[in-house]
Amino acid sequence: MKKWRYRGKLPGMTNKEIVQDLLRRIPDDASLQDIARELEFIAAVRQGLAELDRGESIPIDQVEHELPSWIIK
Repeated sequence: MKKWRYRGKLPGMTNKEIVQDLLRRIPDDASLQDIARELEFIAAVRQGLAELDRGESIPIDQVEHELPSWIIK
């Protein structure tokens, strides 16, 4: 499948509405794996937005400090 990324309006949509919108937008030749990847991506974005809404963010200084330890050599 060509590079394709869901561009729906996530905030304010129910999970069911997001899935329905994704199925309307995704190409007809998309595989089940493509659809699953898109749903995983959308779920991760929604989780991240919810964490930010709850104030569960990490300051950029901390990320920059810890980033080198996240890289596999």
